[in-house]
This record gives sequence, C-alpha cells and structure tokens, in this order.
Amino acid sequence: MTQNTRTQALSDAGVSIWLDDLSRQRLNSGNLQELIDTRAVVGVTTNPSIFQSAIAGKSDYDEDIARLAGDGKGVEDVVEVLTTDDVRRACDLFEGLYDSTDGYDGRVSIEVDPRLAHDTARTVEQAKRLRGIVGRDNLHIKIPATREGLPAITETIAHGISVNVTLIFSVDRYREVIDAYLSGLERAREAGIDLSTIHSVASFFVSRVDTEIDKRLDDLGADAQALKGKAGVANARVAFGQYLEAFASERFASLEADGAHVQRALWASTGVKNPDYSDTMYVDELVANPTVNTMPEKTLEAVADHSEPFAPLDADAAREAAAVLESVAAAGVDLDDVWEVLESEGVDKFEKAWGELLETVSASIAESTPA
Repeated sequence: MTQNTRTQALSDAGVSIWLDDLSRQRLNSGNLQELIDTRAVVGVTTNPSIFQSAIAGKSDYDEDIARLAGDGKGVEDVVEVLTTDDVRRACDLFEGLYDSTDGYDGRVSIEVDPRLAHDTARTVEQAKRLRGIVGRDNLHIKIPATREGLPAITETIAHGISVNVTLIFSVDRYREVIDAYLSGLERAREAGIDLSTIHSVASFFVSRVDTEIDKRLDDLGADAQALKGKAGVANARVAFGQYLEAFASERFASLEADGAHVQRALWASTGVKNPDYSDTMYVDELVANPTVNTMPEKTLEAVADHSEPFAPLDADAAREAAAVLESVAAAGVDLDDVWEVLESEGVDKFEKAWGELLETVSASIAESTPA
C-alpha cells in the first residue's frame, strides 16, 4: 500500500496523525492497519464516547460479554475487560512503530473513569490500575485537566506512567498542565526513574471552542460576526506559543539533560462542526513541529483528499493569535466563562457516555444470562 501524499506531508512537517477512534471492528477487519499503511496514522486516542459508540449494538463484543457474565463479572468489570483488551491489541499493532521511533509515536490512549474527574486520589489509583492491566509501554493514560486532575497528572508522571492530558480549553490551564508535567518529571528524577521512558501529550480542544464562542458572538449582533470561526484556531496557536516558551526554559533544559521529553501539544476535537467552515481547517491552520493532531476518520479522509496546510506555527503566529482572542473579548465574550463552561460540559459529556456504555453492557449481560 502507498501512503497518501497529503497525510505524509503533514507527517513530514512534524505533525503526528493519531486516529480519534478505536473499535474491535477496526481491529478485526484490518481497517486500522490500513490507515497506518495509507494515511500515516501513528497513534490512536479513545474516550468514553468512542467506546460507547464502538460497543453499542455491535456483535463483535457479544461472545466476550456472555463469557465474562458467565464467569460472574459485573458490568463495570466487563466494560474494563472489553476496553482494555481493545487498547492492548491496538498497542500491539503499533509496537513496531513505537520501537522504531523510540517511543515518540505508536501510542494508544485510554481514559480514566470520567466520574473520577474531580477525585485526585482515585484518578491516580485508576491510572496505575489501567497501566497494569494493559501492560504495554506504548500506553498513554488520559487524565482530564480539571483542577483536581492537575495533581493527579503530577503524581502519575512521578510514578513513571505516560499521560495524555485531556479536556484542555484555556491557555491559563495549559500553563498549569505544563507545570504539572514538569513537576512530575522532577519527582520521577528524584525517585531514580529513567525520564526517557516517560512521554506525555497535552490535548488542547479546538472545535468546541468555536462552537461555544460562535454562539455567543451571534448573540452580540452583526458587528461581532467577522470574528466567528476564528477563536478555536487562535486559542490553539497561543497555546503553541506557550509550548515554545515552556520547553525552551532552563527548568526543562535541566530535565532534558537527564533524558526527559517535551510534552507535545495535541490538537483534539478537530472535526469541524459548522458546515460553513472548511472541513480541514483545524488541521491546515495548526501545522506545527512537533505536534499531534488526533482526527476522527471523516476529518482524516478530508485531509487525505484536499488538505492545504498553512505555514508552520511559530512565536509570531502565537502573538498574532493573541490579538484575535483580545478582539473576541473586546466584542463582549467572557472568555473565562467560556473555558469554565467547556470544561464542565466536557466532563459531563464523558460521564453521560460512560453511563450509557454501562447501560448498554448491562443490557447485553441480561440478554446473555439464562432466565
């Protein structure tokens, strides 16, 4: 098979393409391997919504559900087995890539139970548990960047566990995420852990920012309409400026000398929600080296078909983007409220999806259990 020239060009520009989806069907059919071979996909991310979609009404899981129920497993144990089995298989599929890139790519992410988003201690406990169950070095544990998630990120990194920090919306919170990562590395070094074995990405959400801010701009009247569709990209660009600054610091240089890796920015929520916008805008306008762009398959195929990337981001682009956010705020959008709403909604959406997943599997267990 031949790599698509557009997705390969992104890869060559320093953008690691990770698929924002995973299912047993993708694994069994060879579809994921095909995307690796033809779309330059070098990693996978999952979340509760993805697992709910993968398992609901799919026969691929019936046999395992019946077997596990027959063994006396409860619904939460069954869900844990199904999800970690799929993630482990994906990790194994990417093992060669993980080895050939010294752990840089070939990564698969699994999220802690979203009901723990505001429970630091239990988040750390489950991060350790998931790492042990999956048992693969190319695993990332996803931890949300809530206020309570920040110390959990530090603690998990301090134990030598690689982390994908998720649900980041504001640049201020992103700074705190970077600090949590560096603090974790410093503690890991003190504990004698090889820093070169720890990797992390910081997942900065993009399209949800435009969805929320565009709605508020609509309420502000005609004069604000020119700013629609600009805040998501601008916010991410400012975040990349923070990345450049933080990882050029003396603090990181000390850690890097002992083998530490940068925490790459990851652009998440890159599926375009507004049909008036280019369906590749959150890829084309956020090319940067190094970054990760995790795409749903629809976006990935759009990129493969007609992506036209902008020039790579730099500090100047970040400064220009800051002016866009200032204009949005000057128009009357309360950005602090936007970030608070988006974080709360993000946690709620994942909690709801997790609850629906538990209900789906519970119903399957009931169907498989003799009356």
